[in-house]
Amino acid sequence: MSQPINYVAPVFPTPAGTQHNDGMTLRDYFAAAALQGNLIEPTASNDDVAKWAYSLADAMLKAREAK
Repeated sequence: MSQPINYVAPVFPTPAGTQHNDGMTLRDYFAAAALQGNLIEPTASNDDVAKWAYSLADAMLKAREAK
């Protein structure tokens, strides 16, 4: 894959011609999934946790591109 790290394709794409709000991106989906397995220090601020989740999502997208 040669998409940039901020690739904004929808997580659940719909067929062409279908009216649909694309909703979250694949990056958002990965970040949300990362939060489910959050191993960060429980006293971390919400901003730190969010940055960590998107950092992990970016790493997941990068690994996906190398596939």
